[in-house]
Amino acid sequence: MTETRLLPIAQRGEPILQQRAQEVTGLHEPALQQLIDAMQATMLVANGVGIAAPQVFVSKRVIIVASRPNPRYPDAPSMQPLAMVNPEILWRSTATCLSEEGCLSVPDVRAPVERAERILVRYLTRTGETQEAQYSGFIARIIQHECDHLDGVLFVERVTADNTQEPARD
Repeated sequence: MTETRLLPIAQRGEPILQQRAQEVTGLHEPALQQLIDAMQATMLVANGVGIAAPQVFVSKRVIIVASRPNPRYPDAPSMQPLAMVNPEILWRSTATCLSEEGCLSVPDVRAPVERAERILVRYLTRTGETQEAQYSGFIARIIQHECDHLDGVLFVERVTADNTQEPARD
């Protein structure tokens, strides 16, 4: 068995983090499956709970959602890592929740961001199955955060004057 490689994480200011990522075609190509494995390994080592392909310098609409308690998010719920290809948020609840976020691409900065409490998402699994599922709470927050990356938006751009004066540093 080959060891999964770790990928460099793009940092705030990198052009790829400001661009809309490309739709994925060729779902069953080995390169895409290797990318998903490498993204997951990179996210786990960095103590992330999610990661988007643009964060590893790849302009593809792929995210990994993998909530679990870790040093950055000690109270996170546990779930099996889930790869979402070409995710699309179909619905957002009007009910929102203001909670602190961080980002592997904006290290040492955390700030409160208002997000929908519940969402409905359509995506392809890594094996090509179309799924539609509702998520709520912290998992919904992760998905919204990662989908923002696919559209070239960093969480710090969602921080408003109403939420905080200045993002806190870790």
